[in-house]
Amino acid sequence: MRYIFFGTPQFAAIILEKLINNGFIPEAVVCNPDKPVGRKKIITPPPVKQLITNLKAQSAIFQPENLSDVKSQLSKVNCQIFIVAAYAQIIPKEILEIPRLGTIGVHPSLLPKYRGPTPIQTAILNGEEKTGVTLFLMDEKMDHGPIIRSEKLVMSNEETTETLTKKLAELGAELLIEILRKLGSPTSPKLTMRNIKEVGLPGIKLYPQDESQATYTKKFSTQDAYIEPLDLEKAQQAGGEIAIQIDRKIRALNPEPGTWTLRQAQGKPKRVKILEAKLTPEGKLKLKKIQFEGKKPIEIY
Repeated sequence: MRYIFFGTPQFAAIILEKLINNGFIPEAVVCNPDKPVGRKKIITPPPVKQLITNLKAQSAIFQPENLSDVKSQLSKVNCQIFIVAAYAQIIPKEILEIPRLGTIGVHPSLLPKYRGPTPIQTAILNGEEKTGVTLFLMDEKMDHGPIIRSEKLVMSNEETTETLTKKLAELGAELLIEILRKLGSPTSPKLTMRNIKEVGLPGIKLYPQDESQATYTKKFSTQDAYIEPLDLEKAQQAGGEIAIQIDRKIRALNPEPGTWTLRQAQGKPKRVKILEAKLTPEGKLKLKKIQFEGKKPIEIY
């Protein structure tokens, strides 16, 4: 099964690594350009590029600012299918339809719920008890095409964006491997994107998303991650609903954009990152790790 993989962050890298470990090596990967990271602004490749480099996989790497710049190169690779997992750019229709079997998207929610850029963080913020992964046949609209497969995942009330990202990526990879094996089977019919939409994949019937159930997520800003000092004090001293809400925010919005508050130091407010916390059996919020502006993280026991 010849394919090109589109993806940039850790979620995509986890999926791609599992595909490669199961013998599905991409002809090429497409990811965002290297960018400056950290206080020292060191130019750093995205996780997908790092993975391909570390594994020494013989896959071409494309990092276009604009996908139109590499359209002809993608067409020349002659792949049967494209796979997209958190690529973080809108992919034009003319590129989605290059491969004969179209483009499969991997989205970390139970579509059509939580379309958009932050389904994992939003599920934690909203206190969901379950989430999941959806494979869908992509079209030009955001997270919109017909569903190929979806699988539920029960969430604990201690789930963080980091732990949930790993679980959902691994689940998504398992679903992809199942689909790719069916498509690559010697008995698989010579499908095209058109008859896939009409009759589904071998043994799998596609079904449309219910637009009446669609919800959308947004990209979170630094201000979204701010915690009012008085709210934090109430959560620590009295607990209750405010403690639950702040605990969710800390679990959802770290490491990006990173939860923070203000504390008085030397007569002026200082920014403090809240990196980890937990709810006590009494329902109060207990901070576990914080970081004062310009200092190293501190563990709190």
